[in-house]
Amino acid sequence: MSNTAQSLASTRIASLLDENSFVEIGGYVTARNTDFNMQQKETPADGVITGYGVIDGNLVYVYSQDASVLGGTIGEMHAKKIAGLYDLALKMGAPVIGLVDCAGMRLQEATDALNGFGEIYMKQSVASGIIPQITAVFGNCGGGLAIASELTDFTFMEEKKAKLFVNSPNALDGNDVSKCDTASAKFQSEEAGTVDYTGSEADVLSQIRSLVCMLPANNEDDMSYEECTDDLNRVCKDLANAAGDTSILLSDISDDNLFFETKAAYAKEMVTGFIKLNGITVGAVANRTEVCDEEGNVAETYEAVLTNRGAKKAAEFIQFCDAFNIPVLSLTNVKGFKADTHSERCIAKAVAQLTYAFANATVPKVNVIIGAAYGTAYVAMNSKSIGADMTFAWTDAQIGMMDAKSAARIMYADADAATISEKAAEYAALQSSAMSAARRGYVDTLIEAEDTRKYVIGAFEMLFTKREDRPNKKHGTV
Repeated sequence: MSNTAQSLASTRIASLLDENSFVEIGGYVTARNTDFNMQQKETPADGVITGYGVIDGNLVYVYSQDASVLGGTIGEMHAKKIAGLYDLALKMGAPVIGLVDCAGMRLQEATDALNGFGEIYMKQSVASGIIPQITAVFGNCGGGLAIASELTDFTFMEEKKAKLFVNSPNALDGNDVSKCDTASAKFQSEEAGTVDYTGSEADVLSQIRSLVCMLPANNEDDMSYEECTDDLNRVCKDLANAAGDTSILLSDISDDNLFFETKAAYAKEMVTGFIKLNGITVGAVANRTEVCDEEGNVAETYEAVLTNRGAKKAAEFIQFCDAFNIPVLSLTNVKGFKADTHSERCIAKAVAQLTYAFANATVPKVNVIIGAAYGTAYVAMNSKSIGADMTFAWTDAQIGMMDAKSAARIMYADADAATISEKAAEYAALQSSAMSAARRGYVDTLIEAEDTRKYVIGAFEMLFTKREDRPNKKHGTV
């Protein structure tokens, strides 16, 4: 049980973990600095509660900053407690969850505090790809602490009081908080893309519990699966109607319709998240052209193209899955790249990162083509040519360089309308149909939309023991 008096920081830990499971570490630690009359100030636990507990029986390490102690600022001992927690988590191979409510660096400790920040950064960097790291922001998370947040794998924010920023809104040239609150949960989730989920404090803690239960404890853990109670051969009727909003499609094919979406408010044209297939956690990446509301009506529409934001969002997610041996499923429906001057500044690099992420990943990879698959945008979306182990296509999918009519117009530029239509039909049959791709071996099997779940489950079962060796190197540079 905790040695620290009941505080908001300890209440958050109690709400996050299984009842009575928290064990505090370093509850009697206080600040050592005596400059600026610090010896006269009480610093219980030096402003951060650290320890371990369980979430649905899964071991996790937690630190929770106490804003009632010097604003929760980070000083020498505060940082050492967090760094020490990481050491334990790495030894045991268990996730670290940080509950952040901090006024920043402790000015009275200056270089000691700076060194403390560096020690935290180092531990997070070493832990990256070995254990999952989660940050939840409930108060201020500014300056250097915002960097620490981004060194973790997933970030959650309380939607009203939490602030996440490197520079405060009023410090930005030509801006103030009334114009654009760049520190708000809304901005960070929708525009910056740094936050995976926003909601009330209770919702944030609940969602973290759900995420922990979806993830392996570490990069060598093979226990991220559970007994499946759903029908493995379940037919998903009307699944074709969800081809536009693939978040619904993923939910439909998942065990018991379980889907944890990441960065849902950012780059909505690309869906990323975790589903369960036969009890195994699978990372999903999908193009999206529609967003439906709770009543099933189309609320937003998007072009079937790759965008800078969408490509980077997907690339980061795939890299996480590969690091933790989580299989990857992709749903492809893409006709090209976003075409405007803003996009052209970085679309090549963003799609290169997406292509590299898919090609570099050695986990089981399955692609399902659910609509159009045109040009190099299709190649980048986990095509067989860049390493997909199994590729399925719905029977009405279109796969090729471009849509048939556009191709006919280019090849027969001087022909009349009747000839164009005739040649377009011929091109569709010979070069742009799912059948033509299957005949060339670029698609393994043509399937009906409603059978997607059972085919994908079967593919991942076959790929469960996949091993793939690559040329020896330190790491890639894309």
